[in-house]
Amino acid sequence: MSIDRILIVDDEEAIREIVSSLLEAQGYRCATVSNGKKATEFLLKNSVDLVLSDMVMPEMDGLKLLAWLRNHDADIPVIMVTAIHDVSTALEAIRGGAYDYILKPFEKDQLFLGVRRAIEHRWLLLENQNYQRNLENLVEKRTAELRGALQQLEQSYDETLEALGGALDLKDAETEGHCKRVTAFTIAIAKDMKIELGLLQQIARAAFLHDIGKMAIPDRILRKPGPLDDDERTIMRTHCDVGYNMLIKIPFLREAAEIVLTHQEFYDGTGYPRGLKGEAIPLGARIFAVADALDAMISDRPYRSALPIQHARQEIERCSGTQFDPVVVKAFLALPDTLWAELRENIEAPFSLSRNS
Repeated sequence: MSIDRILIVDDEEAIREIVSSLLEAQGYRCATVSNGKKATEFLLKNSVDLVLSDMVMPEMDGLKLLAWLRNHDADIPVIMVTAIHDVSTALEAIRGGAYDYILKPFEKDQLFLGVRRAIEHRWLLLENQNYQRNLENLVEKRTAELRGALQQLEQSYDETLEALGGALDLKDAETEGHCKRVTAFTIAIAKDMKIELGLLQQIARAAFLHDIGKMAIPDRILRKPGPLDDDERTIMRTHCDVGYNMLIKIPFLREAAEIVLTHQEFYDGTGYPRGLKGEAIPLGARIFAVADALDAMISDRPYRSALPIQHARQEIERCSGTQFDPVVVKAFLALPDTLWAELRENIEAPFSLSRNS
C-alpha cells in the first residue's frame, strides 16, 4: 500500500518541523517549503495527496496558493492553518475550494483528524473517478460488442434475404438477376442523393425484395409468354400487397415493407395499388421506380432486345413529373452512362446487400 504524501507550507521553520515530525510519526511522508511560491515549484515536479498550508506567508500567501492549486490539480485537498483572528479569511478559503481549516495553536489530535479526513476524501474521490473511467470503458466495450453482434445479425438477415431473392429468380426465370441489378442501380442513385445510411439500407433491402410478392402469383400468369388479360393483370397487381404483408411482420423490414407496397406507384398518382401521388410515395419507392425502369429498358426481354442506355435516359427524362419524381430523375441524369454498364458487368460477382449498401 502506498504511503500518503503531504506537503507542509509555512514560513515558520519550527512549525514546519513540528508538524512534519508529528505526521511522519503517524506514517505519512512529508515535504516542507517556506511559502506558496516554493510550493508551486515543488508541486510542478512532485505529486502529493494533501497540502497543509499556512494563510499568511511572504511572496505567495495561502489564498493565492489555493487558487493556483485549484487550476493545477483540483483533486488535491488543501487544509488551511490559520490564527484565531483569521477565521473570516479561513472561511473565505473554504469558499475558494479548501477542504478544511485548522486554528493555531492546534492540538495534535485535531491535526491528525483533519489530515485523516482530508486524505480519505481524496482517496474516495480518486476511487470514484477510477470507477467512472472503468464504467465508461465497460460501457464502450459492451457497446462495441453489441454493435458487432447487431452487425452479425444484420449480415445474417441479409443473407436470408439474398436467398429469398435467389428463390424468386428461380420462379421467374425471365427476369433472372433483375433483383441484384435494380438494387445496385437504386443504391447508386440513393448515394448520389446523399441518403442517410440507415434509410439507404432499408431502400436497398426493399429494392432487392420488391417483387417478393410474386412468389404467390400462379406460374401460369407469371410465366405467360404473351400479354396478360384484365383478370390476370388484376391478380398480378396483388403482388405489392402480398409482398407488403409478408415483410411487415418482420421488425427490421417494416420500413422496407412500405417501399415494397408502393414500388408501382407513379409520381402523378396513376400507379397502384393505392394511387399515391408525389411525396406521399416513400422516397425509396420513388428512387426505385427510376432504377427499375432503367433495368427493364436496358435488359433483354423475350419480345425485344435490350435498348441502349441513351434511349433509357431519354425515356426517363420524358416521364419526369408523371411516372417519376423530377428530383430523382435529376440525380439519375447527373450520373454517367458508364456507371450502369459497370454495375451490370459486375453484378454477377458475389453479391451482398450489406456490402452494396
